[in-house]
Amino acid sequence: MTRTLITGSADGLGRMLARELVAQGHEVVLHARSERRAREALAAVPGAATAVVGDLSSLDETRDVARQANESGRFDVVVHNAAVGYQEPRRKTVDGLEHVFAINALAPYLLTVLIERPDRLIYLSSGMHLGGDLELDDLQWVRRRWRGAQAYSDSKLHDVLLTFAVARLWPEVQSNAVDPGWVPTKMGGRGAPGDLSQGHLTQAWLATATDTGSGGYYYHERPHRTHPLASDREAQEGFLEACASLTGVRL
Repeated sequence: MTRTLITGSADGLGRMLARELVAQGHEVVLHARSERRAREALAAVPGAATAVVGDLSSLDETRDVARQANESGRFDVVVHNAAVGYQEPRRKTVDGLEHVFAINALAPYLLTVLIERPDRLIYLSSGMHLGGDLELDDLQWVRRRWRGAQAYSDSKLHDVLLTFAVARLWPEVQSNAVDPGWVPTKMGGRGAPGDLSQGHLTQAWLATATDTGSGGYYYHERPHRTHPLASDREAQEGFLEACASLTGVRL
């Protein structure tokens, strides 16, 4: 039995993954951005152990999610599933950061650093990361004209950079990324053509299988191609340095 924390598990793929792991007999801790959402999540996933609460658009609340997680006990697996989508308008967080970057990329970085190292880390990326740009001098979209789809693609490239950097720097931890495909969730939209079950089943496989290795990017349980920058050490280090500068903590 594994003990797993799943961020963004109040609905969508995160909730489906939680139900799958509970059904397999694993201990699951949920995450939601508010107390109300946490109660709804626990009601929707009978058998889940508890839920941690915090809005990942806020650095302070993200730090508190890490505190709650650590106080609950060490996890075998942490799944960084929480994200916002590609149709988002440009908004600033309470910290003055661009919110797609803050939620999709910076929050996973901060939680990775602050939560006690698990045996496995799983990051949710997207096939759209292939169109991402690594604009380290304009992560907040000050210089560029806002494009929601590009901001999302960039953030999903950031997630793969983080995945591969952790795999390189923490060899004792299995760190992998998942592309769930374009699936009909709240984020993907009702018309999305993908198989909804495959997204969370790949995450469940990575959370429980014994032979997945580390530093992989998976689509439907199979290795898949990634952005050319994903395995570039200089690009990884540049992204980690940018996140360290914004959060005050280093990987």
